[in-house]
Amino acid sequence: MSDAAIVEIAEYQKDVESALKHYFGQITNAATTDPRTRAENDILLTARLVETNERSAFFVLARLEAAFRIDYEARCRMKMKDNLSRAFRKIWKSQELRVRLDEDLFELWRAHIPTSSPLISELRSAFRFRNWLAHGRSGKPKLGRKYDFNYTFDLAEAVFSSLPLRSRD
Repeated sequence: MSDAAIVEIAEYQKDVESALKHYFGQITNAATTDPRTRAENDILLTARLVETNERSAFFVLARLEAAFRIDYEARCRMKMKDNLSRAFRKIWKSQELRVRLDEDLFELWRAHIPTSSPLISELRSAFRFRNWLAHGRSGKPKLGRKYDFNYTFDLAEAVFSSLPLRSRD
C-alpha cells in the first residue's frame, strides 16, 4: 500500500532532478557569456542533485513521523482495545500529544508488535539522519549507512505496507 504523500514527494523528486539536469544541460550547451566552465557546471549540478535528494529524503521521513503520531492519536481517541493502543493510552494520560517518537512510540511498537522490530530499527537509524539534516548538518553523523531519497522512500513503502497504522478517520 502506498501513501499518497510519499508518492507525491517521489514525483516532486523526479521532476526536480529532471529540471535541474535540463537547466544545467542548457547552460553547458548554450553559447552564452556564462563564466562557468563545463566542469564547474557539473560540480554545481551534482551539488544541487545531492541537496534535492536530501530534502526529499527529509520530507519522506517527516511524513513517516506524522503517520506514527497520527496513529498514536487515533488509537488513543478511538480507545482501541489491542495491547499497543492500551499502552499508548497510558502515555496519553500524562503526555497527550507531547509524546516522543523514538523513546515512546517506536519503543511501544517494538514491544507490542514484535514483527515491527526490524522496521523500527531501520526507522531509528533513518531518523538519526533526519535529525542531522534538521539540525543544520553539523559534524559528520555516524549513521552506519548512506541515506538518500531512494532508501527512505523504500523504507516508507515497507512501513506503510507492513504496519497497521491508523489514520484520523
